[in-house]
Amino acid sequence: MLTRQMMAFATLEFMNISVCVLNERYQSSLGSTLLKKARAIISIRFVAVISALFVITPILVIFSFLLQPESEIWQHIVDTLLVDLLKNTLVLCIGVLAGTFILGVGAAWLTAVCDFPGRRFFNWALMLPLAIPTYVLAFVFIGLLDFSSPVQTLLRTQFASSAEWFPDIRSTAGIIFVMSLALYPYVYLLARNAFQTQGKRALEVSQALGQNRTKSFFKVALPMARPWIASGLMLVLMETLADFGAVSIFNYDTFTTGIYKAWFGFFSLSAAAQLSSVLLIFVILLVIVEQQMRAKMQFHQVGKLSTEDSRIRLTGWKKWAACGALSFTVLIAFLIPCIQLLVWSVKAAWVELDSHYIGLLIRSLFFSLMAAAIITCLGLLMAYIQRQYPDLVTKWTIRLSSMGYALPGTVLAVGIVIMVNFTDKQIIWIINTLTGIQLKSILNGTIITVLFAYTVRFLTAGFNSINSSMHRVTRSIDEASTLLGITGVKLLRRIHIPILKNGLYAAAMLIFVDVMKEMPITLMTRPFGWDTLAVKIFELTSEGEWQRAALPSVTLVIAGLIPLILLNRKSEQSNSIHKPPAKPLRI
Repeated sequence: MLTRQMMAFATLEFMNISVCVLNERYQSSLGSTLLKKARAIISIRFVAVISALFVITPILVIFSFLLQPESEIWQHIVDTLLVDLLKNTLVLCIGVLAGTFILGVGAAWLTAVCDFPGRRFFNWALMLPLAIPTYVLAFVFIGLLDFSSPVQTLLRTQFASSAEWFPDIRSTAGIIFVMSLALYPYVYLLARNAFQTQGKRALEVSQALGQNRTKSFFKVALPMARPWIASGLMLVLMETLADFGAVSIFNYDTFTTGIYKAWFGFFSLSAAAQLSSVLLIFVILLVIVEQQMRAKMQFHQVGKLSTEDSRIRLTGWKKWAACGALSFTVLIAFLIPCIQLLVWSVKAAWVELDSHYIGLLIRSLFFSLMAAAIITCLGLLMAYIQRQYPDLVTKWTIRLSSMGYALPGTVLAVGIVIMVNFTDKQIIWIINTLTGIQLKSILNGTIITVLFAYTVRFLTAGFNSINSSMHRVTRSIDEASTLLGITGVKLLRRIHIPILKNGLYAAAMLIFVDVMKEMPITLMTRPFGWDTLAVKIFELTSEGEWQRAALPSVTLVIAGLIPLILLNRKSEQSNSIHKPPAKPLRI
């Protein structure tokens, strides 16, 4: 009996010791797991915070010059530049807004609501001007319509007159006309989406109350689409404020050209920074207004969506007028410029297509590929952070990191160069103090500065594309992966990346094209001798060499067509998915 009690006691003691050992091991394992997760969260958050700081620092640098201006430089700017720059910029913005509103809303209404010959063709053809950079369209029209152009020369020869009645393309009206043709697709895309989602019932109710189609458009359809149209106009306004290439080709002084001249003409980085601070205030106000507009863009479907049966069928002269108006828009905004570029390229290819052009192409591809790789990886990381840790800190970190896309390239270049100069001096001072080695420059005027500027500028484009694809990955997939022990970086590498492959590809392509066409950042931050196709176009057009500038321009147009093709394919796939089933045949 005693032996059994002793054995039972010994067994209980052994079990108690085993439980204690297992408990200690469990606690140790749990503590190790929690520590690893905490380190992962801290490291990922650290990357996000550092990214946000890198983006926000150039903005703070520009603001510091506004809060502490140098009195002599600022007084010189006010006396000689500021009034003219404000007036020219204001006139240009108002004119381009009016032009893009007329072209974009008119084309959107016809293609979204009406039915006429060629409507399906115009659905995607009206987006083609987005493939042509604004500065390319600018020099093409100057080369076509200037006093010494083939058009005016032909008119003077045929009619034996001076052709003084011909409009001057090198004027305020001329640059407004060109920029309206280049930027109206922003308004067209958003307005068409608004009109398509309104349905026909609202118009039918308006007409039943005694309004004709014209009044129904102005009193019902247009007010309902106002948030979308206003958002498109805000995008146009930001593009107009940020434009540098077109206004410099037209020799039309705005804030962007004033910033460039203050830096490279007056050799005053402080004056450029103070002009940038004034422009930055307008841009930030526009960003706030644009976000408010987006908040009001709520979808309320009224009746059925626009289908083939519910469209307004134009008849008689109206259908041919609609077809002719849209054909003329596509003709002058895309076909004629492309044809002229091809003609000039053929003439200049024998001279320009040499090793120098190959070097320009290689450097452009190098910058574009490097920037696409860096920004896509960083955008993927930020989208993953936002998905895993959707708190207020992460939200504001991501929002700050994506402010660079709204900033004009000239403003961003000034802020980054000032920041890089300051950092360069501190690093050189530390190296000199520790080693006694004298260095002139480490970061300034290097490829690192250019790639950093590209990252700040285009991070939003990469993040938005990847983040929209990330929403397709359901939470159940993450939960199943966690049960299988796949978490953290493994979850991103083995689960998310294969699913997000198409989104990553689209983001990389968009960034690649944007960097290929980017002019002011490359022009103002590139290393010596590292010219790209966009920089070469600026140099040639500054000298009036339109034919020589055509060959690199054709390359940029071909690159610009890539995202439009992808967008059109995505739209066709979406339409095929949401297409209503065919009605059964009655026998």
